[in-house]
Amino acid sequence: MAQKLLHYDVLERLGQGAGSVIYRVLDPTTGQYYALKHVVRNDPKDIRFVEQMEAEFALSRQFVHPNLRRSYDLKINRTMLVKVTEAFLLMELVDGRPLDEQPPTDLVQTVDIFIKAAQGLQAMHSMGYVHCDIKPNNILVGNGLVKVIDFGQSCQIGTVKERIQGTPDYIAPEQVKRKPVSHKTDIYNLGATLYWATTGRNSPTLYTVQQSSSHSFLVDTEIPTPRQLNPNVPLALSNLIMECIANRPEKRPAGMDQVIQRLELSRLVLLKQMAPPDQPVMEQLSEEELKELDENR
Repeated sequence: MAQKLLHYDVLERLGQGAGSVIYRVLDPTTGQYYALKHVVRNDPKDIRFVEQMEAEFALSRQFVHPNLRRSYDLKINRTMLVKVTEAFLLMELVDGRPLDEQPPTDLVQTVDIFIKAAQGLQAMHSMGYVHCDIKPNNILVGNGLVKVIDFGQSCQIGTVKERIQGTPDYIAPEQVKRKPVSHKTDIYNLGATLYWATTGRNSPTLYTVQQSSSHSFLVDTEIPTPRQLNPNVPLALSNLIMECIANRPEKRPAGMDQVIQRLELSRLVLLKQMAPPDQPVMEQLSEEELKELDENR
C-alpha cells in the first residue's frame, strides 16, 4: 500500500470503525510504528466522529496503564472557511486482534483476559472516567497483551448523554434510559462481553428487548445463566457475570476492584478443576479461601 497520510507511510489497513479507518503507519523521520485513525467528513453529520476523536484524544493522551491504549497526537484539517474536512489520531500500535476475531481458547485464558481488561477500566474509573462501550471488538488481545481501546464514547462519571450511545448487545439499561452513567455502566458492559465470551451467545439487553417485542421489560431471572448454557463455567464465574448484568445498578458489584477479585477467585477455581488430584495448586490460599473455592465450583 504505497500511500501517505500526513507525513506517515501507510503500511496496512488495520480495521474500520464508525466513521473511521485505522492504519498501521511508519514515521519515516523516527522509524517508529503507530496506529493512525482517520476520519473524513463526507456529510455534515460526520462532525460527531471528529468530536468523538477529540474526546478520545483528550482522555487517552493521559493514559499510562498497560491495559489502556494511549494516543499521542491529534490533527484536524480545515478549509479556509474553518470547516472541518478530516481528522487524524495518532495512537499506540498494539500487536493484537479484537476479541471477536481472536476468541479465547479456554476459560482460564478468558478469565485472564478479562482480569486485565477490568484492571484497565479500574484505572479509568480512578481518573473519574467511564468507557461506556466495552464490547468484544474494543478489547485487543495478542501475545499475552490485553488493551482496552476506542474511547470515543468515554466521558466523566455522572454524565447524561444527549442521545442513546452504546452497542445494542452490550449496552446497559441506564444508557438506554439516558440516565447518568457510572463505573457500574462499565461493569455491565464488561459483564455482557464476558457472557458472550463464556457462552458464545449475547445476553438480552433492554435495547434488544425493546426492539424485538412489544414490551420494554428486562427481567434478570429470565436470562439463562452462563453455567446453564455452558456447564464448564464455574458457579463463581457464572454468578459474577449475572450480577454484572443486573438490570439495576445497585445489584451489580460495588466496584471494578470487586470484579477483579472475583475473577481471580474464578481463575483459581478453574485451575483447581484442571489440576491432577495429587498436585497441590492452592498452597498459597488460606483455609477460609479454600472453603470459598469449594462452595463456588
